[in-house]
Order: sequence, then structure tokens, then C-alpha cells
Amino acid sequence: MALASTSVDGALLALKIAFIVLLYVFIWRVIRVASREMRTPQDSFVTAPLAERHEKRAPRPGSLVVVSSPNLEENERLELTHEPLTVGRGPLNDLQLLEDDFASGRHALFDPRRDGVWIEDLGSTNGTFVNGVRLTSPRHLASGDIVRIGETDFRYER
Repeated sequence: MALASTSVDGALLALKIAFIVLLYVFIWRVIRVASREMRTPQDSFVTAPLAERHEKRAPRPGSLVVVSSPNLEENERLELTHEPLTVGRGPLNDLQLLEDDFASGRHALFDPRRDGVWIEDLGSTNGTFVNGVRLTSPRHLASGDIVRIGETDFRYER
């Protein structure tokens, strides 16, 4: 009987030590994440008006010119704004390609940022191509780049 109680006491002691170690690891992780968050610059209500004024003065992000499409007119110019633009066949896209059978429901995203316009494939079936190369990650667009979404080709102009 004494041997059984000694092994139970040893097991309980090991569980207590493991719990304390896990608790310290958890606290250490919380402190590390909090300190990282404190080091990154934060926007505040005081600086927000300055940021908004800066965005209003920022140059236009550019435009997309239709090179070929079963859905859009050739040479049609689509001015980009400072808001992201989704492209695909689905009804919730900003630019719908209804007659493009090779475009996915949510195909691609044009994302204007401070450093230019970026394009990202949104998990489309047939892929999004820039200058004939399939996108595997978001890519910065340069003036003159040809973007293929389904059977639709756009030329990005700055």
C-alpha cells in the first residue's frame, strides 16, 4: 500500500511541475507578443486626419485597359481607385466577367497600396497570369504588364 501511494505522489508532483512549466511558457508568450505589438507604430485618432489628407493627395493608382475579352469592349479603360477591386464571374465582384467561362467566381484582386498596385490570385481554378507567368503570390504591377484572368487580358497603365 505504501508503494502505491508513493508512485501516486510522484505522478502528482510530476503533473504539478509540468503545469507550472506550461503556465510560465504561456505567460512568456503573452509578454513576447504584447511587447512586439508595442514596438509597431499604431494609428491613433490624432494622426488619422493627416493620413486621410495624405491619401487624398496621392496620385491615382492607374488603370486597366482591356486588350481582349469575351465580356468587355476592347480598349475599354477601367480607372482604379484607392479601393481594392475584385474580378470574377460571381455577382459580388467589383468587376464581373459574366461571359468568361474560364474565370472563377472570385478570381483575382487588384490591391492599390502606397507602393503601387498589387495583384493577387484568389484561389482561382485556372490561375491568374502576369506577362504569361502564373501567380503563386501577390505581385507588384508595372506599367505595361499584361494580366490574364480567364480569357480576359488587361494591360496595366500607370
